[in-house]
Amino acid sequence: MSGQKKFLVISGPNLNLLGTRKVSIYKDGSLDDIHLGLQKRAAELDVLVDCKQFNGEGDIIDCLQSAPEEYAGVIINPGALAHYSYALRSAIGAMLVPCVEVFISNVYAREDFRHTSVIAAVCIGVIGGFGKQSYILALEALVNLLET
Repeated sequence: MSGQKKFLVISGPNLNLLGTRKVSIYKDGSLDDIHLGLQKRAAELDVLVDCKQFNGEGDIIDCLQSAPEEYAGVIINPGALAHYSYALRSAIGAMLVPCVEVFISNVYAREDFRHTSVIAAVCIGVIGGFGKQSYILALEALVNLLET
């Protein structure tokens, strides 16, 4: 790893559809907008971010398994996988870098099944309900955590 800390941002299934699906919940703007905002904030914080999106659970797990070789921390919006993927939980739990779970919406204001995340317990924190800003808050949290 170079002198600059580098963070991995993973967005899960269907997040590539942001801006076209349920705008009343997820607001407008695309995943690319989130990635651009993260790049801008990362530059201000003097860190690097790599942003990726996967629709397949196995692809996310493969990416997480290689993360510790290159990244100081991970931000993940697992989408619906948060509520049932024990394989994803195991992959996060096996990493030797901190992980923050992110949600765009306030999952507690939505359907009951969304109130439980099986991966939250293996993450250092969960940030949700702040729209696209949730990703920025997660990046700031990781940077602050690693500076102290």
